[in-house]
Amino acid sequence: MKNRLPYLFQLAELESSRAKQVGMEVGSVREKIIIALLIYKFGEANVDKDLPITKSEVDLKLFAEPISIKTITVKGKSLGGVKLIWTVDPQKARSFRNSYVPRCDMLLIQIKWDGIGSFSYIPLKTQIKIFEKLGRKRYIKLPKKGTNPRGVEITKEALELILKDSAIKSIEIFWRKTEIEYNMYKRWIEYWEKDDESFI
Repeated sequence: MKNRLPYLFQLAELESSRAKQVGMEVGSVREKIIIALLIYKFGEANVDKDLPITKSEVDLKLFAEPISIKTITVKGKSLGGVKLIWTVDPQKARSFRNSYVPRCDMLLIQIKWDGIGSFSYIPLKTQIKIFEKLGRKRYIKLPKKGTNPRGVEITKEALELILKDSAIKSIEIFWRKTEIEYNMYKRWIEYWEKDDESFI
């Protein structure tokens, strides 16, 4: 995993880029890569990936237990930016903070290109412990007025305490980029090039 995950996440960025800028859709592609890893490790019968879109915090169920997948690209020593919910509506953001409590285990992947990041399993009990210790306002960061960060985040303070907790399991990963010749249009062009009989 230490070698393959950086390569696959680099592919995800290439697939989600335009004019060398990585788009927001990269999060969904990364999520699919992690779900594929869990299917590979534990078997498709044990991974429920077809959850209603209304289950905003839960991305899948593993052995019937709900799990949230979070990925974040770290720059410098910053730990901020882990989204709890994506929204640009200030009223919805405040409503979310007033009602939020952690509800499931989390897989947190911290990407730090050309540096050390991690793949961490964060149990629900750790999240609840830090949430209760800090309270809502110190655990949850609302978007600043006049900005467009597109989401409500876990605060840096909360994340630091979570990652120091003895209950979490974490694997260090060196996020090395490799030279990849990638053409995001190639497979679609190949479909268009097929004749009608061999298309399906």
